[in-house]
Amino acid sequence: MVTIDPLVLRHLADLQPLLYWLDEDPLEPESHSALIGDVTTDLCIVGAGYTGLWTALLAKERNPEREVVIIEQRETGAGASGRNGGFCNSSLTHGFVNGYARFKGEMETIERLGRENLDQIEETIKRYKINCNWERTGELRVAVAPWQLEGMKEEAALRNLYGDNVEFLTQQEIQARVKSPKYVGALFDHDGTALVDPARLVWGLEKACLSLGVKIYENSKVDWLEYMGDEVIVHSSYGTIKAKKVALATNVFKSLIRSARKYVIPVYDYQLVTEPLTPAQRESIGWKDREGISDAGNQFHYYRLTQEGCILWGGYEAIYNFRGKVRQEYEFSADTYATLADNFLKTFPQLEGISFTHGWGGAIDTCTRFAPFWGTSHSGRVAYVMGYTGLGVGATRFGAATMLDLLDGLDTERTQLKMVRKKPLPFPPEPLRYLFILITQWSINRADEHEGRRNLWLKLLDRVGLGFDS
Repeated sequence: MVTIDPLVLRHLADLQPLLYWLDEDPLEPESHSALIGDVTTDLCIVGAGYTGLWTALLAKERNPEREVVIIEQRETGAGASGRNGGFCNSSLTHGFVNGYARFKGEMETIERLGRENLDQIEETIKRYKINCNWERTGELRVAVAPWQLEGMKEEAALRNLYGDNVEFLTQQEIQARVKSPKYVGALFDHDGTALVDPARLVWGLEKACLSLGVKIYENSKVDWLEYMGDEVIVHSSYGTIKAKKVALATNVFKSLIRSARKYVIPVYDYQLVTEPLTPAQRESIGWKDREGISDAGNQFHYYRLTQEGCILWGGYEAIYNFRGKVRQEYEFSADTYATLADNFLKTFPQLEGISFTHGWGGAIDTCTRFAPFWGTSHSGRVAYVMGYTGLGVGATRFGAATMLDLLDGLDTERTQLKMVRKKPLPFPPEPLRYLFILITQWSINRADEHEGRRNLWLKLLDRVGLGFDS
């Protein structure tokens, strides 16, 4: 049980366990029927989140004659795609620093492809007239302790050499943008992040897919794949799909390719949303340009303004459950909400008294390199991508395009990347996996408390390329 001041807890009195993006939105589409009987198709996509929808849309744009079917175990966007914070970032590697540490020789190409990918998402939204509150606001990564300033100027200079548009802000400069007593400096990425309503983006992509002839089946869990000659049979509860190619977009859910399961674990992330700010409250914090914000600790928050003038506040703790279980009851965590509220009020004490109205959680698919990876099976007839680690709103389009390249047998700039050709190191089996994650999380928390100093455990993980980040 987390010990939090009762004066903080009263801000949670009106909290409802509701997903903010789905709360009475008139744009939510009608549901689709389950798969009953047997169908055939050129391409079957398992999973109707961002990755699955982008794969379907790109497949039809490349070849309008190709028959494409999506099969989803729940509803379209029911997983991470409909419950994230709506940060659509150009990074394909969970941030420049992580990518530079792992793919230094390719970062110029990766960064360019990431910027092109973000531009292409924006172009698609305009072309299909997707109403998803797209805002190209940029993002502030704020330092909330002096030690976090170390290297920020060097990082800005290096990223600009690689084509990004990043500016170091002093304490005075960041306070002029957003007023918090905790901010001591920041990095401002001017155009590498857009804010979006994630559920509306899902629905818009769904509508675009349907307009091109994609067929979607919902509430149809895929149990197993059967390989028969040049085809793959996708088995669901009440029917089958016989396909020439299969794309797996299953995120945190157990992969249908057994050999891929050891590379990914689910960790739970939580978010709160406040009631709409009054004009006086908004004036007290500034934030006139509505940038997305994240802080620079190892355990970090991300936050943004919604179209309704609320603050979405999430992150900090990433919770792993023994054996990597994914359950609906894990989507609510009273202790985590209390921690989030406490840290919110320390960041914006001028908003004392504000109520949090919505709270929810969801599972993130993370891997040991914190960036997506790809794979194929059965002579290239089945492909998968996963491991986005919470920065997938933008990267899923790139992941889908690359997975489609692999299925189509194309030799492209994407498929030539070491990032695409090599997999991360696997996680150890249970119970070592659980102990490994707990020790790493404890070490990361101590590093934040001791000016970023990494203990021997974290240094060892850095050396061998393993790790776990919240």
